[in-house]
Amino acid sequence: MNHPQFPLAKVMVVDDVTINLELIAKMLQDQGVRPQIFSCGKLALEAALTDPPDLVLLDIKMPVMDGYEVCERFKSIEKLADIPIIFISANCDTLDKLHAFRCGGVDYITKPFHFEEVQARVRTHLELRQTKLDLIRHNTNLQKLVNEQVRDILSAKEEISAAQLATILAMSKITEARDNATGKHIERTQSYCRILAEEMQQWDGFAEKIDEGFIGNICHASPLHDIGKVAIPDNILRKPGELTDGEFSMMKCHTTIGSATLKTVLDLYPNNGFIKTGMEIAQSHHEKWDGSGYPEGLSGDAIPLAAQIMAVADVYDALRTERCYKCGFSHEKSCEIIVSAIGAHFSPSVGKAFQNVEMEFAQINQKFEDQKAQRQHQHKQVGV
Repeated sequence: MNHPQFPLAKVMVVDDVTINLELIAKMLQDQGVRPQIFSCGKLALEAALTDPPDLVLLDIKMPVMDGYEVCERFKSIEKLADIPIIFISANCDTLDKLHAFRCGGVDYITKPFHFEEVQARVRTHLELRQTKLDLIRHNTNLQKLVNEQVRDILSAKEEISAAQLATILAMSKITEARDNATGKHIERTQSYCRILAEEMQQWDGFAEKIDEGFIGNICHASPLHDIGKVAIPDNILRKPGELTDGEFSMMKCHTTIGSATLKTVLDLYPNNGFIKTGMEIAQSHHEKWDGSGYPEGLSGDAIPLAAQIMAVADVYDALRTERCYKCGFSHEKSCEIIVSAIGAHFSPSVGKAFQNVEMEFAQINQKFEDQKAQRQHQHKQVGV
């Protein structure tokens, strides 16, 4: 290849057959990759500990230590555990492939292989690894920045003033500005969360759970629900079309990133209910009542109540909002979609509360639409 794609990438090839090593090494060199060849798993492990590769191509049938054991050894060592391993083997039985994946392999290529297939899979997994490493570095830097900002926001007495809350809102809107979301999403979802919580506070069984402190916490913490999106690369976050499976996996990380960021603050202020609520919402607002959501697949009341409420508020606003890839739905259509998902996506209790107050949702949405139209009118007058 005239233009190497991965000039700095190191790919380890482990195979006890010399001709296989030579063929794959030549193929990788043509792809612009630096091959590291080893005829046995023991030597490969020793070398990896000193100079970890970016990817491993691993044969299964080898003397002393077979490929399965080599893979298990890699995965048991912290500094090597995240290195992707592709098995290349003449074994084509389904059980062999299952064993390879259970050991920690990310892919399986059957011999005799085609050069183009191996190159394509090497390219895919190197790109995925580079994206993951970039995301980790970006998130580490972001976490340091957010920690510094939030520490300044929280007082030693753990009291949050109006000015501090305004600062948190401003920080949250940085995330909104990077996303393709229409403005005022944060303010609208805050209002929706308050309405749902106040409705449920009146019910038997919820009065003790939803006190004034809970309502204050969910309103002030709801802007933090998507704060983890600051760590998602622009090419994924702002993509106008449908995300690939790999891109969607990256996007789903915003929940755990946001929660982990807020947990570092909660560790400093363990009694702060506001930060605890924010962490629960950031982590779990995409969980579903039937367990089909992410990131943990929680179900039922294992999902924190604040996150159950945020889920309805977030989805309603997403349905009503126009995006570059869809029109905004009417209030009636949005209600129909939410009601049809009660007991599957949404908590039955929060769903019932939504049905009781759905007209208030419509009024809030209309209020913001009226304000938007007024601003646009004023801008036109200034332009004239």
